[in-house]
Amino acid sequence: MTPQKLRIWNDFNWERVSPKLRDEALARHDFVQGANHLANANIAFGQPDPAALQGATNLRWLQLTSAGYTPYDRDDLKVLFAERGIIMTNSSAVYAEPCAQHLLAMMLGLARRLPQAVENQRGAKAWNQREQRQNAFLLMHQKVLLLGYGAIAQRLTQMLQPFDLQIFALRRSQQTAANVTIIHPPQLSKVLSEVDHVVNILPESKATRHFVNEQFLAAMKPGAVFYNIGRGATVDQNALIAALHSNRLGAACLDVTSPEPLPPDDPLWSAPNCYITPHSGGGHKEEYDRLLRHFCDNLNRWEKGETLANRVY
Repeated sequence: MTPQKLRIWNDFNWERVSPKLRDEALARHDFVQGANHLANANIAFGQPDPAALQGATNLRWLQLTSAGYTPYDRDDLKVLFAERGIIMTNSSAVYAEPCAQHLLAMMLGLARRLPQAVENQRGAKAWNQREQRQNAFLLMHQKVLLLGYGAIAQRLTQMLQPFDLQIFALRRSQQTAANVTIIHPPQLSKVLSEVDHVVNILPESKATRHFVNEQFLAAMKPGAVFYNIGRGATVDQNALIAALHSNRLGAACLDVTSPEPLPPDDPLWSAPNCYITPHSGGGHKEEYDRLLRHFCDNLNRWEKGETLANRVY
């Protein structure tokens, strides 16, 4: 018997997918685009307008083409999903690897003073060997605090194992993890005063807005490095700029900011020891192929009645 074709709304950029993978996916089901088709779709793949989901009466599964899901983190949508039995998944499996590699590159780059070497090459071109050697450091035996312990943090933890670091992770829920010490909010200030690296992977929500604020930064160990690959709104950027100018922080590496794009005249660009990448941490040449493969893998699970990967609700 020929499997029943599903009606799948999407806003996916098919031109960025390899032709073979695209043709295989499109041959199996009816992929439709355009806001007017969402109402009759069984499945949505992409970033549908949250306001339009109320009218999507046939929808049973929404897979986001992102790891973040802030626009859908709403009480009214949670109620709607629960009433209609709609499952929501994200694509965190696609972005955990590149984001973790991006963070590791930032950490190693700063340890070996690569940003300073690039700045010197493009500027003074001084042979500052002694300064570079004396100020470089090794990651071994240092301490790292991860704000959040989702897919990105878990993959980064694996990558950091050869460096024999002591790794802490902040969680609100009870959780255990191999090679990681899970801490909870009452322990945060003490751990902040001890760690050499603070890695922010928090999603944006009411609870996390400006989670990293003046008080948080003041509690950090002097000279520690702050990284943000979560969301820009989780950081009070004015407080971060002040901490960088006061030399309280050793450096900041940011892949996300608020707003995005960051205006050219924003003082964050010129803050000392602040290194910014344009929300490119999750990007990679195979990004769209991997997004489609992840969806198709989940689609196979859906058709077999199996548990879906990266379920949010």
